[in-house]
Amino acid sequence: MAVAARTPFIAGNWKMNLDHLRAVALVQKLNWTLKDAGHEAGSVEVGVFPPFTDLRTVQTLIDADKIAFALGAQDLSVHESGAYTGEVSGAFLAKLDCTYVIIGHSERRQYHHESDETIGAKAHAAIRHGLVPVICVGETAEDLETFGASAVPVGQLEVALEGLPAGSDIVVAYEPVWAIGSGQAATPEQAQEVCAKLRAVVAAKLGAEAAEKTRILYGGSVKSANIASFMREPDVDGALVGGASLVADEFAAIVRYQKHVGV
Repeated sequence: MAVAARTPFIAGNWKMNLDHLRAVALVQKLNWTLKDAGHEAGSVEVGVFPPFTDLRTVQTLIDADKIAFALGAQDLSVHESGAYTGEVSGAFLAKLDCTYVIIGHSERRQYHHESDETIGAKAHAAIRHGLVPVICVGETAEDLETFGASAVPVGQLEVALEGLPAGSDIVVAYEPVWAIGSGQAATPEQAQEVCAKLRAVVAAKLGAEAAEKTRILYGGSVKSANIASFMREPDVDGALVGGASLVADEFAAIVRYQKHVGV
Protein backbone atom coordinates (compact mmCIF):
# COMPACT_ATOMS: atom_id res chain seq x y z
CA MET A 1 0.00 0.00 0.00
CA ALA A 2 1.35 3.42 -0.94
CA VAL A 3 1.88 5.84 1.93
CA ALA A 4 1.25 9.56 1.49
CA ALA A 5 4.19 11.92 1.81
CA ARG A 6 4.88 13.02 5.36
CA THR A 7 3.66 16.54 6.12
CA PRO A 8 6.48 18.51 7.76
CA PHE A 9 5.79 19.27 11.42
CA ILE A 10 7.22 22.25 13.28
CA ALA A 11 6.38 21.98 16.99
CA GLY A 12 6.93 24.76 19.52
CA ASN A 13 7.62 23.55 23.05
CA TRP A 14 7.08 26.58 25.30
CA LYS A 15 8.32 24.73 28.38
CA MET A 16 7.51 26.63 31.62
CA ASN A 17 7.05 30.01 29.96
CA LEU A 18 4.14 32.43 29.39
CA ASP A 19 0.99 32.84 31.44
CA HIS A 20 -2.36 32.51 29.66
CA LEU A 21 -2.52 36.21 28.70
CA ARG A 22 0.93 36.17 27.14
CA ALA A 23 0.02 32.89 25.45
CA VAL A 24 -2.84 34.63 23.65
CA ALA A 25 -0.53 37.41 22.50
CA LEU A 26 2.04 34.95 21.15
CA VAL A 27 -0.46 32.79 19.26
CA GLN A 28 -2.12 35.84 17.72
CA LYS A 29 1.19 37.38 16.68
CA LEU A 30 2.44 34.09 15.25
CA ASN A 31 -0.76 33.65 13.26
CA TRP A 32 -0.64 37.21 11.91
CA THR A 33 3.05 36.93 11.08
CA LEU A 34 2.53 33.75 9.07
CA LYS A 35 -0.45 35.21 7.24
CA ASP A 36 1.39 38.44 6.43
CA ALA A 37 4.28 36.38 5.07
CA GLY A 38 1.93 34.46 2.78
CA HIS A 39 2.38 31.12 4.53
CA GLU A 40 0.13 28.48 3.01
CA ALA A 41 -1.71 26.66 5.79
CA GLY A 42 -1.31 22.91 5.46
CA SER A 43 2.06 22.96 3.70
CA VAL A 44 3.66 22.61 7.12
CA GLU A 45 1.83 21.52 10.26
CA VAL A 46 2.38 23.98 13.10
CA GLY A 47 2.01 22.77 16.68
CA VAL A 48 2.07 24.77 19.90
CA PHE A 49 2.72 23.11 23.26
CA PRO A 50 1.86 25.55 26.07
CA PRO A 51 2.00 24.91 29.82
CA PHE A 52 -1.05 23.17 31.28
CA THR A 53 -2.49 26.42 32.65
CA ASP A 54 -2.60 27.91 29.14
CA LEU A 55 -4.19 25.00 27.31
CA ARG A 56 -7.86 25.96 27.67
CA THR A 57 -7.17 29.58 26.71
CA VAL A 58 -5.14 28.64 23.65
CA GLN A 59 -7.67 26.02 22.59
CA THR A 60 -10.50 28.58 22.79
CA LEU A 61 -8.49 31.08 20.74
CA ILE A 62 -7.59 28.52 18.07
CA ASP A 63 -11.21 27.44 17.75
CA ALA A 64 -12.71 30.96 17.81
CA ASP A 65 -10.29 32.45 15.28
CA LYS A 66 -10.04 29.27 13.19
CA ILE A 67 -6.26 29.26 13.53
CA ALA A 68 -4.64 26.32 11.78
CA PHE A 69 -2.38 25.28 14.66
CA ALA A 70 -2.38 21.89 16.35
CA LEU A 71 -2.51 21.95 20.13
CA GLY A 72 -0.34 19.77 22.32
CA ALA A 73 0.51 19.29 25.98
CA GLN A 74 3.95 18.92 27.49
CA ASP A 75 3.35 15.75 29.52
CA LEU A 76 0.67 13.41 30.83
CA SER A 77 0.17 10.92 33.63
CA VAL A 78 0.34 7.17 33.28
CA HIS A 79 -2.84 7.09 35.43
CA GLU A 80 -6.42 7.59 34.29
CA SER A 81 -7.59 9.41 37.42
CA GLY A 82 -7.34 9.22 41.18
CA ALA A 83 -5.21 10.40 44.09
CA TYR A 84 -2.25 11.63 42.06
CA THR A 85 -1.81 15.23 43.12
CA GLY A 86 -0.33 17.47 40.45
CA GLU A 87 -0.68 14.98 37.58
CA VAL A 88 -2.80 15.42 34.46
CA SER A 89 -4.70 12.58 32.79
CA GLY A 90 -4.73 12.01 29.06
CA ALA A 91 -8.53 12.00 29.32
CA PHE A 92 -8.43 15.65 30.39
CA LEU A 93 -6.13 16.58 27.51
CA ALA A 94 -8.36 14.84 25.00
CA LYS A 95 -11.34 16.88 26.23
CA LEU A 96 -9.35 20.04 25.47
CA ASP A 97 -8.91 18.90 21.86
CA CYS A 98 -5.19 18.32 22.29
CA THR A 99 -3.84 16.38 19.35
CA TYR A 100 -0.35 15.77 20.66
CA VAL A 101 1.50 15.28 23.94
CA ILE A 102 5.25 15.40 24.51
CA ILE A 103 6.60 12.35 26.31
CA GLY A 104 10.08 11.72 27.64
CA HIS A 105 11.55 15.15 27.05
CA SER A 106 15.16 15.28 28.21
CA GLU A 107 14.19 17.70 30.99
CA ARG A 108 11.64 15.20 32.32
CA ARG A 109 14.27 12.47 32.20
CA GLN A 110 16.87 14.66 33.93
CA TYR A 111 14.88 16.59 36.54
CA HIS A 112 12.09 14.09 37.24
CA HIS A 113 14.15 10.92 36.76
CA GLU A 114 11.70 9.39 34.30
CA SER A 115 12.83 5.96 33.16
CA ASP A 116 12.42 4.46 29.70
CA GLU A 117 9.73 2.21 31.17
CA THR A 118 7.78 5.19 32.55
CA ILE A 119 7.97 6.87 29.17
CA GLY A 120 6.68 3.69 27.55
CA ALA A 121 3.75 3.65 29.98
CA LYS A 122 2.99 7.27 29.09
CA ALA A 123 3.06 6.41 25.39
CA HIS A 124 0.45 3.71 26.06
CA ALA A 125 -1.64 6.21 28.04
CA ALA A 126 -1.53 8.71 25.19
CA ILE A 127 -2.61 6.14 22.61
CA ARG A 128 -5.47 4.97 24.85
CA HIS A 129 -6.90 8.48 24.87
CA GLY A 130 -6.49 9.15 21.15
CA LEU A 131 -3.50 11.44 21.62
CA VAL A 132 -0.41 11.30 19.43
CA PRO A 133 2.69 10.94 21.62
CA VAL A 134 5.73 12.96 20.61
CA ILE A 135 8.31 10.57 22.00
CA CYS A 136 11.59 12.29 22.78
CA VAL A 137 14.88 10.42 22.72
CA GLY A 138 18.47 11.60 22.82
CA GLU A 139 21.91 11.35 24.32
CA THR A 140 24.10 13.47 26.54
CA ALA A 141 27.68 14.36 25.62
CA GLU A 142 28.83 11.61 27.99
CA ASP A 143 26.50 9.09 26.33
CA LEU A 144 27.83 10.08 22.93
CA GLU A 145 31.43 9.60 24.00
CA THR A 146 30.77 6.32 25.80
CA PHE A 147 28.33 4.56 23.48
CA GLY A 148 28.69 6.36 20.15
CA ALA A 149 26.09 7.95 17.92
CA SER A 150 22.51 6.62 18.03
CA ALA A 151 22.98 3.81 20.59
CA VAL A 152 21.20 5.57 23.48
CA PRO A 153 18.29 7.09 21.51
CA VAL A 154 17.71 3.79 19.71
CA GLY A 155 17.55 1.94 23.02
CA GLN A 156 15.21 4.53 24.50
CA LEU A 157 12.82 4.26 21.56
CA GLU A 158 12.80 0.48 21.61
CA VAL A 159 11.56 0.52 25.21
CA ALA A 160 9.05 3.32 24.58
CA LEU A 161 7.42 1.45 21.70
CA GLU A 162 7.31 -1.94 23.42
CA GLY A 163 3.80 -3.36 23.26
CA LEU A 164 2.19 -0.48 21.36
CA PRO A 165 -0.38 -1.66 18.80
CA ALA A 166 0.98 -2.11 15.28
CA GLY A 167 0.46 1.00 13.18
CA SER A 168 0.11 3.32 16.20
CA ASP A 169 0.20 7.01 15.28
CA ILE A 170 3.29 8.51 16.89
CA VAL A 171 5.87 11.24 16.36
CA VAL A 172 9.50 10.76 17.36
CA ALA A 173 11.75 13.66 18.35
CA TYR A 174 15.51 13.22 18.38
CA GLU A 175 16.99 15.75 20.78
CA PRO A 176 20.73 15.53 21.30
CA VAL A 177 20.93 16.77 24.88
CA TRP A 178 24.45 18.04 24.27
CA ALA A 179 23.05 20.50 21.71
CA ILE A 180 19.98 21.82 23.55
CA GLY A 181 20.37 25.44 24.51
CA SER A 182 24.06 25.40 23.61
CA GLY A 183 23.70 27.29 20.37
CA GLN A 184 25.63 24.41 18.78
CA ALA A 185 23.32 22.13 16.81
CA ALA A 186 24.17 18.70 15.52
CA THR A 187 25.15 18.66 11.88
CA PRO A 188 22.42 17.70 9.39
CA GLU A 189 24.42 14.55 8.63
CA GLN A 190 24.52 13.58 12.31
CA ALA A 191 20.78 14.16 12.63
CA GLN A 192 20.06 12.10 9.52
CA GLU A 193 22.16 9.19 10.71
CA VAL A 194 20.29 8.95 14.00
CA CYS A 195 16.84 9.64 12.53
CA ALA A 196 17.30 6.87 9.95
CA LYS A 197 18.11 4.40 12.72
CA LEU A 198 15.10 5.56 14.73
CA ARG A 199 12.87 4.96 11.70
CA ALA A 200 14.25 1.43 11.52
CA VAL A 201 13.19 0.93 15.16
CA VAL A 202 9.66 2.08 14.33
CA ALA A 203 9.58 -0.38 11.42
CA ALA A 204 10.69 -3.24 13.66
CA LYS A 205 8.21 -2.42 16.42
CA LEU A 206 5.15 -1.05 14.58
CA GLY A 207 5.55 -2.19 10.98
CA ALA A 208 6.96 -0.84 7.74
CA GLU A 209 3.90 1.24 6.88
CA ALA A 210 3.95 2.94 10.27
CA ALA A 211 7.64 3.70 9.82
CA GLU A 212 6.98 5.33 6.46
CA LYS A 213 4.28 7.61 7.83
CA THR A 214 5.90 8.40 11.20
CA ARG A 215 7.40 11.86 11.37
CA ILE A 216 10.78 12.17 13.03
CA LEU A 217 11.74 15.61 14.30
CA TYR A 218 15.09 17.12 15.17
CA GLY A 219 15.37 19.22 18.32
CA GLY A 220 18.51 20.89 19.55
CA SER A 221 19.30 24.59 19.06
CA VAL A 222 16.97 24.85 16.05
CA LYS A 223 16.72 28.30 14.49
CA SER A 224 15.70 29.89 11.23
CA ALA A 225 19.33 30.00 10.12
CA ASN A 226 19.80 26.22 10.25
CA ILE A 227 16.35 24.62 9.87
CA ALA A 228 16.48 24.35 6.08
CA SER A 229 19.69 22.31 6.19
CA PHE A 230 18.05 19.76 8.49
CA MET A 231 14.89 19.59 6.41
CA ARG A 232 16.87 18.58 3.32
CA GLU A 233 17.65 15.26 5.00
CA PRO A 234 15.31 12.42 3.97
CA ASP A 235 14.53 11.16 7.48
CA VAL A 236 14.11 14.55 9.18
CA ASP A 237 10.47 15.58 8.94
CA GLY A 238 10.39 18.65 11.15
CA ALA A 239 11.65 20.19 14.34
CA LEU A 240 10.88 20.33 18.04
CA VAL A 241 11.71 23.95 18.81
CA GLY A 242 12.35 25.27 22.31
CA GLY A 243 13.38 28.85 23.04
CA ALA A 244 12.93 30.04 19.47
CA SER A 245 9.23 29.09 19.62
CA LEU A 246 8.66 31.93 22.11
CA VAL A 247 9.65 34.56 19.53
CA ALA A 248 6.90 34.89 16.93
CA ASP A 249 9.06 36.26 14.11
CA GLU A 250 11.76 33.64 14.58
CA PHE A 251 9.34 30.73 14.93
CA ALA A 252 7.42 31.91 11.85
CA ALA A 253 10.70 31.97 9.93
CA ILE A 254 11.37 28.38 11.02
CA VAL A 255 7.90 27.33 9.86
CA ARG A 256 8.59 29.01 6.50
CA TYR A 257 11.85 27.11 5.97
CA GLN A 258 10.69 26.18 2.45
CA LYS A 259 11.07 29.84 1.43
CA HIS A 260 14.70 29.99 2.50
CA VAL A 261 17.36 30.36 -0.15
CA GLY A 262 18.49 27.05 -1.58
CA VAL A 263 15.60 24.92 -0.35
